[in-house]
Amino acid sequence: MSDFKTYIQALFHKSGIQVPSNKSIFFDKFLEDDENISLFTQIKETQQMLVDKWKIKARVDDIKMQPINIPNATAGKAYSVKLETEKWNWQDLTHIEFEGLTDVGLEYDRENKYITGTPFYSGDTKVRMRFRIEGEPEDSVLHEKIISFVVNPDPKFLWKNIESNQQDPYAKPDNVALMASLGDRNLVVASKRGRSHANNGSFRDDDFAFKHITGNGWSIVAVADGAGSSKLSRQGSRLACETTVNFFENQFSKTLIEEIDQFFVLEEATDIVIIPQELKVKIIQELYKITVAVHTNITDFAKKTETIVKDFHTTLIFCLFKKMPNGYLILSFGVGDCPIVLLNKEVSEVTLLNWLDVGEYGGGTRFITMPEIFSSNKMSSRFNVKFVNDFSFLFLMTDGIYDPKFVVEANLEKIEKWQEFLSDLSGNNEEEAKVEFKPDNKGIAYQLDTWLDFWSPGNHDDRTLAIIY
Repeated sequence: MSDFKTYIQALFHKSGIQVPSNKSIFFDKFLEDDENISLFTQIKETQQMLVDKWKIKARVDDIKMQPINIPNATAGKAYSVKLETEKWNWQDLTHIEFEGLTDVGLEYDRENKYITGTPFYSGDTKVRMRFRIEGEPEDSVLHEKIISFVVNPDPKFLWKNIESNQQDPYAKPDNVALMASLGDRNLVVASKRGRSHANNGSFRDDDFAFKHITGNGWSIVAVADGAGSSKLSRQGSRLACETTVNFFENQFSKTLIEEIDQFFVLEEATDIVIIPQELKVKIIQELYKITVAVHTNITDFAKKTETIVKDFHTTLIFCLFKKMPNGYLILSFGVGDCPIVLLNKEVSEVTLLNWLDVGEYGGGTRFITMPEIFSSNKMSSRFNVKFVNDFSFLFLMTDGIYDPKFVVEANLEKIEKWQEFLSDLSGNNEEEAKVEFKPDNKGIAYQLDTWLDFWSPGNHDDRTLAIIY
């Protein structure tokens, strides 16, 4: 009762209510009312539920972010390792199971917390650990943590590099590296087939396209990552990139381009440019047309070839930019888990130009081929209109780069991680592969292609990296 009385007194005080002395008895009866006591109990229970929910959410996030190491196995040799749950402070985990261990010949003994078996092939894989923590209902959905697991090769087995079938109707080169001038900027881009694909002779699912439109001074770069589970995603990613560039070149509103140019002519002498909301809306509406064209083109292609759209699933990111009298206007879009990142001139600030469809925020990877993204209330937030006076680098990359080099999405917005990444590109890596960002470097495409061959345990997906500098 004392807690109830204290709570009500504090509530009344906050609401500007004072209980006069002549109503003290009436106030006591108010406190004794069963319905009021019940309401207070509900409030306390709800507050405790919020606290408990937060503790669970925070704890789950801690576990997901926590780096752990499971000892490597060796192909053809018996393996038995106990999970160090106490060392990792996982005493509050009430349930642990694994998905992916059986694919390499191992199994998890939940009761004794041992991973045992004899791996029948070598390689690096991502194992899904599903878990539940103390305080969650027994029937609650399990959380997931991705863990890199390495099976060292038997000397008899090495990674193969089998060429893909170039006679296939949807064949594409296994590796591509190009350099180009985009207005007053330079572009180097490389796309390399992942080791997992090279090992069995399958195709590169990533793709890219770019163009500088001399007539209006705009440049566009598109990058796409075809879904590994979709059998024709290599064609989906190609169609996505090609359609993006073609639409901008041939169908993008010339009236809007002229309106943008006129705005910046008027703002020429201004260092800080604030783009009017009305103009931003027009830009996003026109960019939206590009995404619709991509979706429509892939859908029509699937009908024409009597296949299904799901077979062409692909992510898509693209960036348009133009040098204005007082800086650069950068327009961007992203769906999926591929980042677009801008570094300022001094490499002291980083700006992530799109949000990624990963984790709880995105609810899992999304593709431009999914109709539901167009009806989602998040669609408008996939576009970005940004003006900067200058910049050092503009990056577009697939998760084949993002996963091994940044690991988690949060690192994409840490400037120190990008400084490390630039150091890596400059040759600070095991292979000493170096990319020299000089305007007269004619071999930069080869350098980037070589750098893309870096070794990262468990990360053998296609790798595509476009750098505007």
